Amino acid sequence: MNQSLNFYNLGIAPNILGVLDKHNFKIPTPIQEKAIPIGLEGKDLVGIAQTGTGKTLAFGIPMIQRALQSKGIGLVVLPTRELALQVNEHLRLIGNSFGVKTALLIGGASMGRQIAEIRRNPNIIIGTPGRIIDHLNQRILSLSGVKMLVLDEADRMLDMGFAPQLKRILQHVPAERQTMLFSATMPPEIMKIARNFMKLPVQIEIVPPGTAATNVTHEVFIVPREQKISLLLKLLNDYRGSVLVFMRTKFSVKKVVRYLRHARHITAELHSNRSPNQRRDALDGFKNGRYRILVATDIAARGIDVMNIELVINYDLPMQAEDYVHRIGRTGRAGASGHAISFATPDQRGDLRTIEKLLRKTLPLAKLPESLPAPSSPPAVRQHQGFGRHSRQNRSFSENRRRRQFNQGRQAMR
Repeated sequence: MNQSLNFYNLGIAPNILGVLDKHNFKIPTPIQEKAIPIGLEGKDLVGIAQTGTGKTLAFGIPMIQRALQSKGIGLVVLPTRELALQVNEHLRLIGNSFGVKTALLIGGASMGRQIAEIRRNPNIIIGTPGRIIDHLNQRILSLSGVKMLVLDEADRMLDMGFAPQLKRILQHVPAERQTMLFSATMPPEIMKIARNFMKLPVQIEIVPPGTAATNVTHEVFIVPREQKISLLLKLLNDYRGSVLVFMRTKFSVKKVVRYLRHARHITAELHSNRSPNQRRDALDGFKNGRYRILVATDIAARGIDVMNIELVINYDLPMQAEDYVHRIGRTGRAGASGHAISFATPDQRGDLRTIEKLLRKTLPLAKLPESLPAPSSPPAVRQHQGFGRHSRQNRSFSENRRRRQFNQGRQAMR
C-alpha cells in the first residue's frame, strides 16, 4: 500500500491505528492527512474545508491520543445538537476501546444526566455554546483543565449569533492550550478569533471557501410555486434511493411531509420544533433506511452525517447562498457520487445567479415536465379546505341556521 495514502505515517499511536483498521478507516481524507500531524504536535490550526470531508477524525484522533497521554481535557464546541450528537458518536466509536469518557452537553436533553457525566470526570466534553454556558453559570462545569479546544463549524456558530457565548467560553479555558478551529468559509470574524485567541495557527485550506463537492451533479427546475409539490412527487417516483429535502421553514416541512405521507412515501421530518428524541428517531431512521425521505430545515444542512444519500432536493432555495454548499454536501460524501436538484420560482433567478457566483459555475436548467398531475390533498388539508362528510354536514348546519335567522328577521319586519 502507498504509504502516503493511509493512516500509518501520520504519527498516530499503534493502538489507535488498530481501532481505525477495525472500523475500516483505511485512507485518510485530505483534511485528515494534513490536520492530524499538526494536531498531534500540539500546534494551533485553522482548517478550511467543506462539510463531509472527515473533520471529526481530523481533530478527534489527536484529541483521543492526547487524552490517553493524560494531557488534559478536550473540549469540542459545535453549533447544533445534531452535530454534537454525531461528534460524540464518532469519538466514542474510537475512544471506547481505551476507556475514554465523553460528556455530551446539549440543549433539550436531561440536565441530570449531563451533570452525572460531568461528575465522572470526562476526558472529552462535547457541547453547544448555550448549554455549556448554562453549566458554567450553575458552577457545575469547570473548564480549567482544558488543554485542547476545538471550535467546529465556527462560521455557522457566528451566523447563529453565538459570538458572545464563544467569547465567554474562551475566557473560561486556560490561555495555555491548543486550539483547532474548523470552518467551511473564512469570514473576517473567523480571522478575528484566530488573531485574538490562537497562537500562530497553521492554516489549512482543502478547497476554496464556497466550493461545492466535485462529485455532485446539479440541476435546477424553474417551477411555479403551486406546482412544486407535484414536481417533488414525480421526482420521488423517478429516484429509488434515499432523498433529503430542504425547506426554509418548519411550517413548510410539516405541510410537505403531510403530502408525502398521504402519497405513501415513508418520510421523517427534522426541524427546531422536534424534541431531541424525535430528532434522534428521524436521523437514526434515515440512516438505517427505515425512512427513505427526510424533510428538514437548514438545521440538517451541517447536522447530519449519513452515507449514500442519492439525492438532495432544495424544495426552497436557501436564504444564504453559502447554505447551498452545505446542503448539497449531504450527498456525494466520502468520494461517492451524488445529485442535487433545486426548485426556483420564476422570480428567483437573481438568487440562482448569487449561488452560481459563489460556486463559480453555471447551474444547468432542466426542462419542466409538460404535465404535472395535481396531487390529492392529504386528509388534514381537505378538512381545512371544507371537504369531507363532516365538513359538508357542518356547512349544511350553518346554512340552515342562517336561513332560519333570515326568515325570522323578515317575520319581525312584517
